[in-house]
Amino acid sequence: MQNIIVKPNSIPLFWLTPASILMLMAQPVQAQALQPSNAISYGRDGNRPAKTLQEWRSQIDAVTVAITQIRLNPTETGGLEIILETQDNKVLLVDATKFRAEGSTLIAEISSTVLALPNGQAFNADNPTDEVAIVRVVQLDAATIRITVTGKTALPTQEVVLKTGSFAYSLNPEAGEPDEEIVVTGERQRGYVVPNATTATRTDTSILDTPQSIQVIPQQIFRDQQIIRVDDALRNVSNVVGRLNPFGASTSLTIRGFTADNFTAGAILRDGFRVTDNLGTQETANIERIEVLKGPSSVLYGQNDPGGIINLVTKRPLADPFYKLEFQAGSFGLIRPSIDISGPLTDDRGLRYRLNLAYQRETGFRDFTVNTERFFIAPVLSWDISEQTNLSLVLEYTDEKNPFDLGLPALGNRVANVPRNRVIGDRGDFLNNRALTLGYDLKHKINSNWTLNHGLRYVTQNYNVFPALPFFVDQATGDVTLFFADREYRSDDYSIQTNVVGKFETGSIRHTLLAGIDLNFNRFDEQFTRVDFTTPLILNIFNPVYGTVPRPDLSAVQPFAPFDTEYDRIGVFLQDQVAFSDSFILVGSLRYDSINFRIAPDYDPNQTNRSDQVWSPRIGLIYKPVETVSLYTNYAQSFKPNFGRTAAGSPLEAEKSRGFEIGAKTELLNGKMFLTLAYFDIAKQNVATPDPTNPFFSVTTGEQLSQGVELDVAGEILPGWNIIASYAYTDARVTRDNNIPVGNRLFNAPFHSAGLWTTYEIQQGELQGLGFGFGINYVGSRFGDLANSFELGDYLLTNLALFYKRDRWRLGLNINNLFDVNYTSSSFNGRNFGNAPGAPFNVIGTLAVEF
Repeated sequence: MQNIIVKPNSIPLFWLTPASILMLMAQPVQAQALQPSNAISYGRDGNRPAKTLQEWRSQIDAVTVAITQIRLNPTETGGLEIILETQDNKVLLVDATKFRAEGSTLIAEISSTVLALPNGQAFNADNPTDEVAIVRVVQLDAATIRITVTGKTALPTQEVVLKTGSFAYSLNPEAGEPDEEIVVTGERQRGYVVPNATTATRTDTSILDTPQSIQVIPQQIFRDQQIIRVDDALRNVSNVVGRLNPFGASTSLTIRGFTADNFTAGAILRDGFRVTDNLGTQETANIERIEVLKGPSSVLYGQNDPGGIINLVTKRPLADPFYKLEFQAGSFGLIRPSIDISGPLTDDRGLRYRLNLAYQRETGFRDFTVNTERFFIAPVLSWDISEQTNLSLVLEYTDEKNPFDLGLPALGNRVANVPRNRVIGDRGDFLNNRALTLGYDLKHKINSNWTLNHGLRYVTQNYNVFPALPFFVDQATGDVTLFFADREYRSDDYSIQTNVVGKFETGSIRHTLLAGIDLNFNRFDEQFTRVDFTTPLILNIFNPVYGTVPRPDLSAVQPFAPFDTEYDRIGVFLQDQVAFSDSFILVGSLRYDSINFRIAPDYDPNQTNRSDQVWSPRIGLIYKPVETVSLYTNYAQSFKPNFGRTAAGSPLEAEKSRGFEIGAKTELLNGKMFLTLAYFDIAKQNVATPDPTNPFFSVTTGEQLSQGVELDVAGEILPGWNIIASYAYTDARVTRDNNIPVGNRLFNAPFHSAGLWTTYEIQQGELQGLGFGFGINYVGSRFGDLANSFELGDYLLTNLALFYKRDRWRLGLNINNLFDVNYTSSSFNGRNFGNAPGAPFNVIGTLAVEF
């Protein structure tokens, strides 16, 4: 009887059922007769998939197979056969689509299987071939084994075959298949668990082997929740609260108690490149997943706030044709058609493309006369120049118009108690922004152990805003004094990243070395800022009368001195991921940054150009008592330039932060569920505070501290039942300041926050494809400013989903804020504006087709 070689990508992406195994056993197996589709045929009556937890467990117990012998057979070509012998020659339940590669290791997991070896419960073999350092077979849990084949310096290039009975399965990646780091095939990623991430180490590393808390929001959650805003996706991650709007709208994101400066040192990366001037909307149409790295992270990305960073990973071309058309419509006049198409342009699939396009229009729930209108297009071209070299060309273009919304002011000890649609300004206030991103990513495999990565991004933005700005708020009467203004900016940002990744061994110790350099040149030009102080607009917040003062022509108003700035940033970094064994991993990183800042002398002749040179270290340790549990700790630092000057005229020293974290991560349910528990302690130092001897200047003696605990869980409980949940407790406060009372809480930082989202999709029968979703999000009470002069109340939002999938079609309906809770989503450390009302009850529907 001939063996049948099964490649991981040659069969459909779902589990073989016990019934299909019985059907295979009942028929003679011939290599030329076996078709992948036959392997998933269901039996009738009793041979159906389990519907309940009890049936699921019973079926697993009924087909559990004992492995009694493991033999290795090196082949003449330098390959390796791993032969599994089973009790009574039973057939193993092997899902080759779950085979994967991590670093230099090939991994296969087989469910419904137990080890019953004569000499113990684990199998180890050292140096079975010239390429393979070790083969291990361990019991992963009560009914799953894991087979790992680790190359001496890289993944084995010769064939590694797993043989059981008359079946043989190749562990090697498909020949000619693009490397995972080159082609991101997000449309093929299903479920809520993503095992690897790049943001924490800038290498494709298992999250279990990453000594820092990192959470991933995959594409499946975007679909299930119909996410069209980045901040709506972030509500699925512990300890991230707030809103992310275009610049000037005075909204903010808070991570681990620290509110990020979204403009100059923001938390947002796009494909690992910093969004230096975040003037516009971060479009989601081409986002494959979001990776949220918690804690100080300057060691790999330069200046940033210590709470963490958010990396938006975009979609890349696919090797197989893919076409998706979607139309979304919902409350407040929302319409959003979008297109996502991809595929090969040549017969050998060496040249591939992807195109994402979206248009969005909505009136919004706020009482503006200006609609939101946005057009977005993002083509990507990927070219395999050779087997060793890949080049990707990227472009993104956004043209948008939005209401210019400064939120609500605070009156007394809370946000003004007015309807949430109330506009404090002119109802015609608007902003326009056009953004163009051009770039490329080049990957070259120098040899089997070393890879060169090089990329460039050029981002140009043109921003114009015409609002009525609130300057004064009468706390007694509610009268707001506003002045009309207009402003135009241009930003040009150039970023270049170059690094090399190498894998090698020193004795029995395995290394993954990363060394690189980052360059950034930013030019920010204020074309003009004009304010008409001669024509004030008085608006009562409780009884506004709009249109009493017509919008003036400001072309004759003398503009302010331009705020033109130049940044030159250079960062050099080195990192070594050291695996002393499968159980102990050390990650050491060090970065040196040099930042030169210049400002136009017309803006402030007394302003001193500044230069900062900063070292940022990180060290992390991982201990894995078993293959699926990771205990870790890390220490890291971050920095951010300070602005202002001392009484002596010297520039302020940069803010510096240090963070300590300890936690545990684990895979559950055969890798279908992932859990992270973390404790963090972050201290920010050199915070600017008024000079006690001369309050017109500053000193860097302020300090802030954030401590807390986070829990994140995501995965599949049972077939069709997914869940993502989180909880965070955060104590963020001022520990030293010359103006703010010590002990005051940091603004927009609740003690408690939590989230839950779960969906279930019926797996078979007449209602197969019908699914339901339920979610809640809780954010505790917060203070709106560092002075703690007013409070934002806590809130609990309830969300529902109903969807139906049939063949290539998907129909969905999502209900957000089911009980129409009135809440404030974020604050901006001010009383006159910046308190953003949250959206009321709303619905969004979708109709999508893939082919």
